[in-house]
Amino acid sequence: MIFIHEFGHFFTAKMCGVRINEFAIGMGPTLFHTQKGDTKYSLRLLPIGGFCAMEGEDENSDDTHAFNKKPVWQKMLIVVMGAVMNIVLGLVLMMILLGQQSAFNSTTIAAFTKNSAFQAAGMRIGDKFVSVDHYHISGDKDLSFALATANPSSVDIAVKRDNKMLTFNDVKLHSQTVSGKKYVSLDFYVAPIHKNFGTLIAKSCQDTVSVVRLVWYSLISMLSGKYSLNDMAGPVGAADVIGQAVTAGLKQNFLAGLNNVIYIMTMFTVNLGVFNLIPFPALDGGKFFLFIIEAIRRKPINEKYVGIVDTVGFVLLMGFMLIVTYSDILRIATGKGLGG
Repeated sequence: MIFIHEFGHFFTAKMCGVRINEFAIGMGPTLFHTQKGDTKYSLRLLPIGGFCAMEGEDENSDDTHAFNKKPVWQKMLIVVMGAVMNIVLGLVLMMILLGQQSAFNSTTIAAFTKNSAFQAAGMRIGDKFVSVDHYHISGDKDLSFALATANPSSVDIAVKRDNKMLTFNDVKLHSQTVSGKKYVSLDFYVAPIHKNFGTLIAKSCQDTVSVVRLVWYSLISMLSGKYSLNDMAGPVGAADVIGQAVTAGLKQNFLAGLNNVIYIMTMFTVNLGVFNLIPFPALDGGKFFLFIIEAIRRKPINEKYVGIVDTVGFVLLMGFMLIVTYSDILRIATGKGLGG
């Protein structure tokens, strides 16, 4: 994921004629490096990131191939392509997973289980979900996420029936309790989508967009206080989740364990891409935002102020990372993170 992110910057910079001083995977002391042309390619000790060091990126340079000498639209493209490549990787991984399925899930109700709460609320076979608690439903991943985060005691559901929109407000659904928390019980089945090359591409794109929306919604919910630190995970928590997923998958067979890892990688790489686009200093989104200001002003922002903002942003980001990592360790050791 780190490689594909940095490669996005690297490839786009090369296409724009920017000189790359170093392309590195990892941080800290160099384990191995090789020089090819103007660029040093290196592998570093700590597997917590990487970088694509461009001439004139963090300082003014008189080199005609320097980053700071390029048009603002090229700088914006170079900065954003790392995140774009992460999302593209998510799309490829999604295609690998879906390609193994014989058919895909739709959002159209095909049948109900006995004593279904959805059916009792007035929904019928053939109804197509449009929204759950005002979360728009485009595919089955949207539907699964919306129902997983809904309060079973009161759910607002909108469906399309015979080209008409119907709403069911304050629906009480059956629930099941997992780790002390109530979740909606799914007492209906959806119609299958026939698999062919066209539907595979369409479903892969749809599901990748759903993951992007899920990540973005989760970030907004975190800022609004809906989720606490205990719901977040850093590198330590991520490793723990991967370990649990592999163990659960291997109880079935090797392929199931591998697919669990691929799915988590899909979530992580899309998460990385979306998170990097947040307009926060030290992130690609922060740099992109500054280039928008540069385009409006038609002149670069003073490097002194950019440097100060980036430094403060980096310190805050690393501090936040340390807090999340500590919360991960605490949760693994005690079952509860800093958020309780």
